[in-house]
Amino acid sequence: MPAIVLVGAQWGDEGKGKATDLMGPDVDYVVKFNGGNNAGHTIVIDGEKYALHLLPSGILTPTCTPVIGNGVVIDLEVLFREIDGLEARGVSTDKLVVSANAHIIAPYNRTLDRVTERFLGSRKIGTTGRGIGPTYADKMSRNGIRVQDLFDHHILEQKVEAALALKNQILTKIYNRRAISVTEVMDELLPYAARLAPMVADTTRVLERALDEGKNVLLEAGQATLLDVDHGTYPYVTSSSATAGGACTGSGIPPTRITRVIAILKAYTTRVGEGPFPTELFDADGEFLRTTGFEFGTTTGRPRRCGWLDTVIGRYATRINGVTDFVITKLDVLTGLDTVPICVAYDVDGVRHDEMPVNQSDFHHAKPVYEELAGWSEDLSDIRRFEDLPAAAQAYVLRVEELIGARVSAIGVGPGREQIISRHPLLD
Repeated sequence: MPAIVLVGAQWGDEGKGKATDLMGPDVDYVVKFNGGNNAGHTIVIDGEKYALHLLPSGILTPTCTPVIGNGVVIDLEVLFREIDGLEARGVSTDKLVVSANAHIIAPYNRTLDRVTERFLGSRKIGTTGRGIGPTYADKMSRNGIRVQDLFDHHILEQKVEAALALKNQILTKIYNRRAISVTEVMDELLPYAARLAPMVADTTRVLERALDEGKNVLLEAGQATLLDVDHGTYPYVTSSSATAGGACTGSGIPPTRITRVIAILKAYTTRVGEGPFPTELFDADGEFLRTTGFEFGTTTGRPRRCGWLDTVIGRYATRINGVTDFVITKLDVLTGLDTVPICVAYDVDGVRHDEMPVNQSDFHHAKPVYEELAGWSEDLSDIRRFEDLPAAAQAYVLRVEELIGARVSAIGVGPGREQIISRHPLLD
């Protein structure tokens, strides 16, 4: 069977968890292939809210095997706190599989993340301070600690010593912070080894075998297209590959096994942290979107910046990811507006751009070109068929579909698991 990739089409927080959960009963494996606990998915089941950070959304589907792939960076304390929280609520995590090649966030990574961000001042990136970036930097500089290293005390100690030889120089001489000892790091990481060991596997072989056996494998991105380290609004991005291409490197599944890419697009736009945001609203409309959509970070609790839907970004996501299907979420949040603007292009110093400017400085100065669509006042929360939506809501979806260049296959009309309208099957 082919593998399916699920990505965010904006700056994250689009509702990827809801889309994953929607397909859950028909998916055998859900693989988190990038990121760490710097982002989260919120899923509502029978009125119960579940906030996931490191665990794949498939953890909430009993028939599904959740996998943390090699492209993820893992904070062990966060991982087991999340596991314990779910177990306490009656959710089994027994099927969880963790890649032996995934990298571990060490305490010095968290410390460096926080002090570096403070040092940058007005030039800060808006990082969550959870050590994600420094851990990926260690990975690329071949100085990282992997899950498999936990099971060899000597190798782990050697790697920690090598990392601290440089990092303590930075902490003490540049940031005027105390040095971190090897013992401190070992004492934090080693106690998790015994509990983690039964979960660890060569996940590339696990997934290959699953596909060969005809299983459905869903590859779930953390963050989103505009936060991708290569294709996002650099430098205001995450430190991993959050686009469809990253699904291959972060899971070990070859691109020839992937035949469908599903992108999640919120009916308006939000982002957390610093960086350009052409449609951002600073008025009552922005506050309406924030409060009605409850736009506060799942992981950080930070209020999200809010703006109208940007279909220039949507078209970009279609192109970069090879999107075959879109899921529009939170259409219900727009209920009650007289008109609903859609950004269809940018104006940069009097020049119209219908596509993302290649020059980031142009994107920083882009002003949205809006198309005004009629709003609607009807409650959407109980609607389950597209043709039952108010005419204005249908027109909104169809116009968005036309502008982003790929079909809209599902529409979210509320936070609940069942509050979804299906137009086309996401799994064949």
